[in-house]
Amino acid sequence: MTRVAAVDCGTNSIRLLVADADPATGELVDLDRRMTIVRLGQGVDRTGRLAPEALERTFAACREYAAVIKEHGAERVRFVATSASRDAENRDEFVRGVLDILGVEPEVVTGDREAEFSFTGATKELTGRDDLARPYLVVDIGGGSTEFVVGDDQVRAAASVDIGCVRMTERHLVHDGKVSDPPTAAEVEAIRADIEAALDLAERTVPLREARTLVGLAGSVTTVSAIAQNLPEYDSAAIHHSRVSYDRVREITESLLTSTHAERAAIPSMHPGRVDVIAAGALVLLAIMERIGAAEVVVSEHDILDGIAWKAAEELE
Repeated sequence: MTRVAAVDCGTNSIRLLVADADPATGELVDLDRRMTIVRLGQGVDRTGRLAPEALERTFAACREYAAVIKEHGAERVRFVATSASRDAENRDEFVRGVLDILGVEPEVVTGDREAEFSFTGATKELTGRDDLARPYLVVDIGGGSTEFVVGDDQVRAAASVDIGCVRMTERHLVHDGKVSDPPTAAEVEAIRADIEAALDLAERTVPLREARTLVGLAGSVTTVSAIAQNLPEYDSAAIHHSRVSYDRVREITESLLTSTHAERAAIPSMHPGRVDVIAAGALVLLAIMERIGAAEVVVSEHDILDGIAWKAAEELE
């Protein structure tokens, strides 16, 4: 076993995984897995820059994570930053801050590289299962972007497009600093138009409709699964590898799009940091299922974070 630490810093959240990995057997044993909503991408779509308060929230989480990594004695730390930091003019400020706190330079990865990490994390443990047909389409719906990867044992094609729950919410639902409560029909249609255009773009390089199994990753998808199961609280074990039908996803999405902030916040499994962005995230999932004709989505709690951990372990071999 090799002890590694992986950090995934996205547009909406930053997450840490400390795990013991055995590349020979495909076993990844969690020692500590945690997530903090930091909204690093606050305003990036509008300003092109990382906001000072967003950077400070992110650095505060990094300080907490540094203590956890030290406590567990990880042999290698790998920090991957995705959509928000990729887009920002002042990303050097972000890179310097992370290096000072964690002692590693964040890899501001391309969308294609992000997709490879997600595919590895989501599918490594599916090897040998005969109840899930291949090829897989792994869809990682993030805050600022969504990654699409089609593959069997290896990635065949990948694409990243700029539709994510935070980006769609800020672009279409925020007016004078307030989120529409609930969105208007015109706002929902505007989000839909952006999503459909992005799917057209993704299909230029990724054969989305060739997929036999849709695997959905990240907070928007896992939250939809939690709602579908009527969980009394967020339960990773119940969510991991659950299956949610198209009809149930459509029903939940329509409910989220017509509910108020207070109603969404009252859902027992809803993380407070997702209340304002979950409706847009669910709509991205629904549109993808409609585009490829998926009868269901297989939900995975293992995603880009696990893929980063695997890559870190392989580099130590």
